[in-house]
Amino acid sequence: MKDYFSGHWKVYAGFAVAAVLLFAVAPAVLSDFRLNLLGKFLCFGIVAVGIGLAWGRGGMLTLGQGVYFGLGAYIMAMHLKIADAELRGDDVPDFMQIAGIRELPGYWKPFASPLVTILGILFVPTLIAVLLGLGVFKRKVKGAYFAILSQALAAAFAILLIGQQTTGGSNGLNRFRSFFGLALNDPVNRQLLFFIAAATLLVVVALTRQLMYSRYGELLVAVRDQEERVRFLGYDPANVKVVAYAIAALFASIAGALFVPIVGIISPADVGIVPSIAFLIGVAIGGRTTLLGPVLGAIAVAWAQTSLSENFPSGWTYAQGILFIVVVGFFPAGLAGIGALLKWRRRKPADPSPTGDIDEHAGSKVGASS
Repeated sequence: MKDYFSGHWKVYAGFAVAAVLLFAVAPAVLSDFRLNLLGKFLCFGIVAVGIGLAWGRGGMLTLGQGVYFGLGAYIMAMHLKIADAELRGDDVPDFMQIAGIRELPGYWKPFASPLVTILGILFVPTLIAVLLGLGVFKRKVKGAYFAILSQALAAAFAILLIGQQTTGGSNGLNRFRSFFGLALNDPVNRQLLFFIAAATLLVVVALTRQLMYSRYGELLVAVRDQEERVRFLGYDPANVKVVAYAIAALFASIAGALFVPIVGIISPADVGIVPSIAFLIGVAIGGRTTLLGPVLGAIAVAWAQTSLSENFPSGWTYAQGILFIVVVGFFPAGLAGIGALLKWRRRKPADPSPTGDIDEHAGSKVGASS
């Protein structure tokens, strides 16, 4: 009982420290520009949490999260452009007027409502992920085949957006002036957006932790490691995978919706193959089987890309590739796994089952309950 409360107090203390850093320290020490940049990185962290659940715990190499990120982003962007047009007294957004479009397309009209927009962000990508997951996992498609399929989906989605004049084509949607009635050029409102992104990240991490340490989390790990045995025990591995895949899609959609007002633009370049792989690289470097590893890895990689690309614009891609190869080749558990390894090496030989401790932190331990 003492260990139970001690472990939970550590979790609460960790969330408290994160909240203080995000809500008090960051706004006090960072400029408006840097704080906005950190808000962008937090959006990537939200995507990474979902990838960590689906890939790290579920074994599904999701190379197409840019699709769900883009769906949430474009739904939010359409609402913001409609709202801006209404403020100006126009029937259609500014870029449609330039293109000669005089009537709002039919699929844009529902997103004039803030409520429909929020529901669309939450349910449209999730429903698509459920339908796709059922179609794929029920046919026992997994491994490299699933990765290639998800990557092809991201490529097709980006190509579709480029060819659509009503979504801005290759330029995407940009120049947003308001966010649910708040002026985006006001520094106070931009700080509020950062707080929303920070709070969303903490909530997403808390929910994912509950899933990981629940009965479902144990079953998800068991499906990853011994799928046929789980099927023999009476569970349908496809349904278990679909839930994790849909949750990852939901997180990506929410992140995309927050990304739009924070960054001020969404385009096909932000939702295709390259961004999807970038999401994955951050998760792998941080440690895909841990809770905080994907978040910290995604934020660190995004920060490094922004910082180093300013000084070495042509060298960052090579550095990112080398770092990914080194982590995958020598630290398959990611940087978070180094701490578990060092902790194991410091343990006394008399301590029981040190291997089990490493497997527990690395997420490679087959659920005993299965």
